Amino acid sequence: MAPALMQRITLLLNHVLDSEPVARQLLRPREGALVQFHLERWPGLLPPPPVLCWRITPAGLLEWEAAPPASAQLHVRVDAGNPAALMLQALSGTQPPLQLDGDAALAADINWLLQNLRWDVAADLERVLGAAAAQQLSALGAALARGLRQALVGGAARWRAGS
Repeated sequence: MAPALMQRITLLLNHVLDSEPVARQLLRPREGALVQFHLERWPGLLPPPPVLCWRITPAGLLEWEAAPPASAQLHVRVDAGNPAALMLQALSGTQPPLQLDGDAALAADINWLLQNLRWDVAADLERVLGAAAAQQLSALGAALARGLRQALVGGAARWRAGS
């Protein structure tokens, strides 16, 4: 299942990169570079995450490396000790704390992309479903994300208070 999931994640990442021409222009000169994401402190009770490594293509897009080589030009380390909180940060557009090790210029470019690129879900929904349905689904999604965030934050606060 992991290869299929990683291929879909790669398609989504490339969709977001393709929607912003500056992003691809930024990555084109980095053709062939490997960027590896490390999910550190991943909970042992969960199945291990797949290898998160992408090679930059000549078009300035990403190609997933199922069996990455021993060394990458850039290592991005993310504290994944709390996957639910990490998911909430992603849903809210908040970048989690990262540690970037490796090629400094590539690190600056990847950091810029992580800070500035966002998936415009509403625009994609509008292309498929029309403006009215897209607006309603976007509002519903935003409300669900807010509710989930509040539930998790409230639950974490109650858990800390009880311990």
